[in-house]
Amino acid sequence: MKVLKFGGTSVANAQNIKLVLEIVEQKSTEDKLIVAVSAFSGVTDLLLLAAQQASTKDDSYRDVVLQIEKKHLEAIKELVPVNEQTALLHYCKKNISYLETLLDGCYLLGELTLRTSDMIVSFGELLSSYIIAEAMKQKVSNCNFKDSRELIKTNNNFGKAEVNFEITNTTIIDYFDSQTTQVTLIPGFIASSLDGNTTTLGRGGSDYTAAIVAAALKVKELEIWTDVNGMFTANPKIVKQAQPIEKITYEEAMELSHFGAKVLYPPTIQPVLSKNIPIWIKNTFEPAAFGTYISSESNPNGNPIKGISHIDKISLITLEGSGMVGVAGVSKRLFEVLSNHTINVIFITQASSEHSICIGILNADAAIAKMAIDKVFELEIAQQKINPCVVEKDLCIVALVGEQMKNHQGISGKMFSTLGKNNVNIRAIAQGASERNISVVINENDVKKALNTLHERFFEEQTKQLNLFVMGVGNVGEKFIEQIHQQKKFLKENLEINLRVIALSNSRKMVFDDEGISLKDWKTDLDNGEKASKADFIEKTKALNLRNSIFVDITANEEVSKTYEHYLRQNIAVVTCNKIACSSKYENYQNLKRLSRKYNAPFLFETNVGAGLPIIDTLKHLIASGDRIHKIQAVLSGSLNFIFNNFSETYNFHDVVKEAGVQGFTEPDPKIDLSGVDVARKILILIRESGYQMEMEDIENSSFLPKECMATTNNEDFFKSLTKHASHFENLLKDAKEKDCRLKFVAKFDNGKASVGLQFIPKESPFYNLEGKDNIVEFFTDRYVDQPLIIKGAGAGAAVTASGIFADVIRIGNV
Repeated sequence: MKVLKFGGTSVANAQNIKLVLEIVEQKSTEDKLIVAVSAFSGVTDLLLLAAQQASTKDDSYRDVVLQIEKKHLEAIKELVPVNEQTALLHYCKKNISYLETLLDGCYLLGELTLRTSDMIVSFGELLSSYIIAEAMKQKVSNCNFKDSRELIKTNNNFGKAEVNFEITNTTIIDYFDSQTTQVTLIPGFIASSLDGNTTTLGRGGSDYTAAIVAAALKVKELEIWTDVNGMFTANPKIVKQAQPIEKITYEEAMELSHFGAKVLYPPTIQPVLSKNIPIWIKNTFEPAAFGTYISSESNPNGNPIKGISHIDKISLITLEGSGMVGVAGVSKRLFEVLSNHTINVIFITQASSEHSICIGILNADAAIAKMAIDKVFELEIAQQKINPCVVEKDLCIVALVGEQMKNHQGISGKMFSTLGKNNVNIRAIAQGASERNISVVINENDVKKALNTLHERFFEEQTKQLNLFVMGVGNVGEKFIEQIHQQKKFLKENLEINLRVIALSNSRKMVFDDEGISLKDWKTDLDNGEKASKADFIEKTKALNLRNSIFVDITANEEVSKTYEHYLRQNIAVVTCNKIACSSKYENYQNLKRLSRKYNAPFLFETNVGAGLPIIDTLKHLIASGDRIHKIQAVLSGSLNFIFNNFSETYNFHDVVKEAGVQGFTEPDPKIDLSGVDVARKILILIRESGYQMEMEDIENSSFLPKECMATTNNEDFFKSLTKHASHFENLLKDAKEKDCRLKFVAKFDNGKASVGLQFIPKESPFYNLEGKDNIVEFFTDRYVDQPLIIKGAGAGAAVTASGIFADVIRIGNV
């Protein structure tokens, strides 16, 4: 079941109502529907005008009634066949006659009570809903009308009655449990008190009616149909570039609606929020448009600002004085007197010194508020402990709204600096503890400029700027900088990404430039930089506090890997080819993942396995789609594959290892590769990304190196030991040839156990023809059982590793 609500413009005239009928007809084929409708557009205002005229002895109210009657009779003639109009015309004329009687009473008495006003304005919804229900029967035969006054029960707070949910929910459930009707039409906005008086739920209350019914019946969706494509990033009448917001949380929607987003009546959200029922705001005149989907789901990777809203015609009232400092009860007295005069406080801020309290209210309430406040604090004012309250009128509240603002540093700074640069003076500032909105009070004359400049700043920046902080500029790092320099123009023109390298560091020097380092002369700038310090690098990166900051680690340094946590906590993304962090203790690996999610800072390490090959990315997609990994077989070391592919009777083992280092295929310490540690790290990362918990020591590492080689402590001694034990390696090669096999260093994970080691690979194996520095990975999963998913390609080398890092950076830019 769904509840649909159609607003005044959607039912403004017969032409629009026909669109409503088409929408309801189509949706009724999919679900049972309850349809709440507002009064015809403008009718509520006409009813209020007539009531006001009658109460002031202005008999022109009769002309207004004729105008209301004509509007409804014309709709009937266009919507309902002539032979079926009689009963409907009778209903309409009977209600118009009753309306006239009520207005005549107001005229005779010369007064208009809130109770009578509610009764008078109720005719708008009663007439529109009954007419639309009869018209709907031409489209959906199984359709009926139900007066919502029989369903929704309230107190006698006329004008904006409070719902008795206990009775209302029971009444709604009992009624609809007994109904088999496909479509039920109900009037919005109106209800009745327990003693039978007609009440109203406040202007915009038709939304509220729909939400009350939706929550009581726990429907799957509430649809609010209006004349725009959902909630907008700003008021489209003021900001022409404003765009519909596709998805938004309940809390964000409440904030925006409170701050003037007229498309949704603020109380609407509360009933459905408690039942987690999504709200979909749709456009009657463009039903195919996505609209705005309101639910409990937030999007941490999207724009932290969901919208910019405003409330105009605001007055700022300031109460200050030394007699307020440390005195209990001042705030209570202030807000109590406002409450007693039914004055709504929209904005509050108080200095931590307690010397002043500043509140924002509507201009219309300002004079009464000042008089009442000064009277309550009459004694303190006379004793000069508190100053008479100061009123500043013709102001406006502008608010940035977004659930994720609390996870992004610097938003308020950007807001204030944007307004300041455009000469918009901020009179007061408020931000709730939830950090869901930042509100400022400005002059009403500056509203258009303020909204447009803020929207441009937060929503219209065409090019996304990524600020890179790069540590490690050796073989891979140099290639990475070269690729950025080469692709910079392409990225800006085609992907709308502006890459700036803000900082570079090697083991000796580091250089920062918040405007971006020139990539033509970066080596010179780095040579002339300051002394390298990991701690200072972190602090300078944090201090710059640039948007879209990314720390790029292109080292194999354990100490650098330990700094990731500091960056992630500051909402700085981390891209790394350094395998140490993700192959460290499982607790640390999980902590980095958790911090990444918590602070909405991407943590990407595609190049940890397979250099530029999309191995981890593919694995993530498998897991995300619900597949499960059971077995992994892989050749994961491009350097070892290069070595064993080139090792022969004419090209000794020592020389091949040397050549692998020259070409950049091995780590600076080649023993890391040859010992199997590097491969063990890689398979461990794949195991963990597959959803299994495992530590490095759980992986069986069968080393093919003699113990003396393993025991060396520097590269010179290591290479000497390779020469000394040349016969050992020659025998391995000889054994392989005798078995008609090739030597490959293989990583395996199967049945919860993992191992790495040198193996004799027969011709029938897909690993046999693996040439050069290529890697290969086989994933055996629920879906890939008999034939594994295979990823194969170059798995080592500075250029391909740099391209993998580059790809991770671009992934962040595309988020």
